[in-house]
Amino acid sequence: MSEQTQQRGTSAARRVVVAGAGMAGVQTAVALREQGFTGTVTLIGAEPHQPYDRPPLSKAVLLGKAEGSAFDVDFEALGVELRLGREVLGVRPAEHQLDTEAGPVPYDVLVLATGAEPIRLPGAEGVPGVHLLRTLDDAERLRPVLARRHDIVVVGAGWIGAEFATAAREAGCAVTVVEAADRPLAGALPAEVAAPMTAWYEDSGTVLRTHARVERVEPGEVILDDGSRVPAGAVVVGIGARPATAWLADSGIELGARGDVVADERLRTSVPDVYAVGDCASFPSGRYGDRLLVHHWDNALQGPRTVAANILGESSAIYDPVPYFWSEQFGRFVQYAGHHAAADTLLWRGDPSGPAWTVCWLRGDRLVALLAVGRPRDLAQGRRLIESGTPVDAELLRDPGRPMKAAVA
Repeated sequence: MSEQTQQRGTSAARRVVVAGAGMAGVQTAVALREQGFTGTVTLIGAEPHQPYDRPPLSKAVLLGKAEGSAFDVDFEALGVELRLGREVLGVRPAEHQLDTEAGPVPYDVLVLATGAEPIRLPGAEGVPGVHLLRTLDDAERLRPVLARRHDIVVVGAGWIGAEFATAAREAGCAVTVVEAADRPLAGALPAEVAAPMTAWYEDSGTVLRTHARVERVEPGEVILDDGSRVPAGAVVVGIGARPATAWLADSGIELGARGDVVADERLRTSVPDVYAVGDCASFPSGRYGDRLLVHHWDNALQGPRTVAANILGESSAIYDPVPYFWSEQFGRFVQYAGHHAAADTLLWRGDPSGPAWTVCWLRGDRLVALLAVGRPRDLAQGRRLIESGTPVDAELLRDPGRPMKAAVA
């Protein structure tokens, strides 16, 4: 894609339409106004609810400690038009039209921010008592299930599975987590890093069954592939998510093998005047030499600033963040920064059987990623070391009593 083609019409845009009213979409609208865009901004969301934040869904909203998690954004004061309860159906780039259930919407610049959708458990669609946890409606359906203290089976021991199991145990439910792999977080972390987390389940009173594949779900129980049956007043599926991009199949916008919108370093797509941001988009990282697809809150918060800057055409803003996310599970605060696939060395700070420890990944003498459990200072200092690319001394880094910033070579 040529620079001239991509920038055609962008700086003169008068109508920006944002498809998706989650974190990435809302922050794109906010960033446009903060950076001085004076044209029209239209935010289109599939759900009828006022745009809301997702992390509280698996915590305060689920447990009845909050009624909702709407963003504290005055859209009317910002001059942002909300069109909610309207599913997007397709894009016609040649005509600069976004097709929705309520009809076409013209744009000068379109921002794709439709996020990700949960992967469904094959064969479980329509079975009573089977739930997902992605939307506000999902959380509201699950809240009375927890209140009644049902026996709950969670399918998948990833981040969302662990967070839901934590909330269910807090609510007093009996919880069994079934995981097809040999450990929790098998798709996210190396075996040696995930191993200490296995004990967290038992410590919390949660039953974890690994090497356990679901054969089928019947009302009141889950049948595993070894023939065993697990009582289930409710089943919660947390086996991952994929970019919500099926609606773009005939648009001419390039999609990757994972269903991701393929964006460049400025978060521009393969067609003029269309950007992509958040969970639905991948981007090239010069920092890591890899194309990243990041399904986490911080990415949806940070990327919109780059999109807004490039729409205004006043800069050539490059998006190359240090990915970051956090999770609260089984009484532990877990934080991650970086991209450990780029590493050649792994080292520990602290005892992984204890309440607080950190794993560091290095490439040569540079820190490229870390996972901190109960050590927020390690995360803060380590993230700065990753961003700066400062050389570190591995032996100094191993000492949990020494601040990470003191490990600079």
